Amino acid sequence: MLNPKLPNEELAKQEVVAASIEKPAEVITKPPQSETFDREAWQPITLLGKKVKAAEIKDIDEILDKGFRIMEPEIVDCLVSNLEIDILSIGQSKGKFGGGKRSIWRQTQKKTPEGNKPSFSTLIVIGNRNGYVGVGLGKARETVPAREKAIRTAKLNIIKIRRGCGSWACRCASPHSIPFQVKGKCGSVKIELIPAPKGTNLCIEKECKKILALAGVKDVYARTFGQTRTKLNFMKACFDALKKLSEMKVPENYYTKAGIVEGNKS
Repeated sequence: MLNPKLPNEELAKQEVVAASIEKPAEVITKPPQSETFDREAWQPITLLGKKVKAAEIKDIDEILDKGFRIMEPEIVDCLVSNLEIDILSIGQSKGKFGGGKRSIWRQTQKKTPEGNKPSFSTLIVIGNRNGYVGVGLGKARETVPAREKAIRTAKLNIIKIRRGCGSWACRCASPHSIPFQVKGKCGSVKIELIPAPKGTNLCIEKECKKILALAGVKDVYARTFGQTRTKLNFMKACFDALKKLSEMKVPENYYTKAGIVEGNKS
């Protein structure tokens, strides 16, 4: 109960306290929503970007098939829907008793007369789980700018891959695996991706699973060679192998036999 005989200042304080007790603050439990791409606010710079905004180009396959270079990440945001972003663990942080723990940040230092100047780098993978995937590396003095650079680079490096069923033990002609065996290389690291029957899942290293899952591949075998502990080269070798899926020439009759799908179209 409020006491009307108190001064105005004390009476106002009691009203605020009473209001807070009667109407408790709501607890926000929903996660923050991701930012959506605003096509109207986008001001393209390149000729390719202007054609995309003017709806002269409505499919990203028109760009990738002709080999045009994407210079604006907004082009990918405009043409590819349901893009997902994931961060790959390429660094190592200090642990207790001299041990190490995997980290998404790879930290390096430059020795100068003024002192040590640290920098951070991170590797980002983007994809729509339906035939399109991109990997990008970003480096900066701070973690947030490094992440933003990596996301931008990953969008500029987006590729279209082939999916199918190239396993002799399955032959279901559905795009759950890869249509044939491919090899990728970066530094001393070599990787071979081998088609697997349905239900095998991704039998590959943990971070490479993220790349293949966002690309839309569900079943695959893998074989690796070299210094695979260098995670940055390992991820680049895996991405190089996915590029070879679209570079290799395939006979016309094998498209139907293996159920090959390019991107999100058959």
